[in-house]
Amino acid sequence: MQPKDTPSVFTPDNEPYLGLESLLWFDRIICWSMESNQKIAAWTREKASSLTPLQRAACQIIPQGISIALSIRELIRQGYLFSSLILMRPLIERAATVSYLDTHPGAVSLWENGWLYSKRPALAAMMASMAGGVPVTEAKNIVNAHNSMVHGDPLSCYHNLVVLPDGDVGYASGKILNNPDLCSAIAMESQCYMIVLTGRMSNIFPNVILNRPPHHDRGTANC
Repeated sequence: MQPKDTPSVFTPDNEPYLGLESLLWFDRIICWSMESNQKIAAWTREKASSLTPLQRAACQIIPQGISIALSIRELIRQGYLFSSLILMRPLIERAATVSYLDTHPGAVSLWENGWLYSKRPALAAMMASMAGGVPVTEAKNIVNAHNSMVHGDPLSCYHNLVVLPDGDVGYASGKILNNPDLCSAIAMESQCYMIVLTGRMSNIFPNVILNRPPHHDRGTANC
């Protein structure tokens, strides 16, 4: 249960986790990604007839990732942390897919033909194509953790536990307004995959001059 004076809809001026440094950097990475994508969109419209298959695929995958990140950010603003965690899985998939296609351009035809589950590489394997590479064992742990969120496995229940007014604990069915650690974890992980997506823009569209990413002394080094 939320206090009676809790707004039904939060705005950027009164959102519950306003002031968290992790959230500030997530916002900055989102802005950088959107500015970069805007430049690429304008360029691709001019060069539509000469785009490579990889570039055409990226034109579809990367905007989807940005849209998912924006949805995660809005869910955080409204306090729906559990729902924002569920959206992390499709964000990871976009970042991993575009990274894999960038490093394995021969697989673009497989993607164009429907990216069939039985033929495409496993998500954990694709994550190894991200900048710096993610060890397969670690990638599998990440994928399994987010799969449990999506499929409602018992492990997922720990992410919507809240302390009730009487001191007992329960499972939140709505907003979670008093868990800054969970909020920071979501913001930090989300921005990592946004950095991957935007970094791939530079590789796949080398003729487009993109702005440098915002300087970040902490956090992104752990992506």
